[in-house]
Amino acid sequence: GKLHNNPISWRGDSALDDGKEVTLDLSKGMYDAGDHMKFGFPMAFTGTVLSWTILEYGDQMKAAQHLTPAIDSLKWITDYLVNAHPSENVLYIQVGNPKDDHACWERPEDMKEKRPLTQVNTSTPGTEVAAETAAALASASLVFKSSDSAYSSLLLKHAEQLFHFADAFRASYSLSIPEVQQFYNSTGYKDELLWAAAWLYHATQDQTYLNYVTVENGQAFAEWGDPTWFSWDNKLAGTQ
Repeated sequence: GKLHNNPISWRGDSALDDGKEVTLDLSKGMYDAGDHMKFGFPMAFTGTVLSWTILEYGDQMKAAQHLTPAIDSLKWITDYLVNAHPSENVLYIQVGNPKDDHACWERPEDMKEKRPLTQVNTSTPGTEVAAETAAALASASLVFKSSDSAYSSLLLKHAEQLFHFADAFRASYSLSIPEVQQFYNSTGYKDELLWAAAWLYHATQDQTYLNYVTVENGQAFAEWGDPTWFSWDNKLAGTQ
């Protein structure tokens, strides 16, 4: 995106036109690994875990003078995720062509290739990516609650819409969009539904979200007592 107060002299603006073909500003967000792809699934997970880190260790981060940069980085992600959700049941989950991107080694400032967009919607659902985005925005709403209540409320509104979209149109994005299997393949969406509902309970104190996790879907989805790893693909350990 457009960098402001940039302290790194050899870094500049990039991807300023991302999303313009659908009149959206998708210029922010995070590039994936050493590439220039914006993959929404792992990016949203990054946002959720960064929010959790700030909520858990914010005092220590402040003492080490790292809290403000962490919050700025989080907002760079959440601004993108909000813009990527232009209507209740539409979420843009990818910017760029991964095959072209992986075949080209260049600075993001010098990108010339096309940046196609990929979305999930009611006819091409993606439960895990929509639910993970809901988790990111719900957890971030807690981070901004005291400092920017209007922004916090905006994040929570998008989080609730995305969760209901994810839950109402249940399908793996790896099956709806088979091309993603080569990059961030999902092994299932049950953990993301629980993870999102758990964060929404913390953000809203609405008992229905807690019931969703512990009563309605706990036995079916949670694998209580048997967590494996915690990653962008499996959030059961974090949910527990």
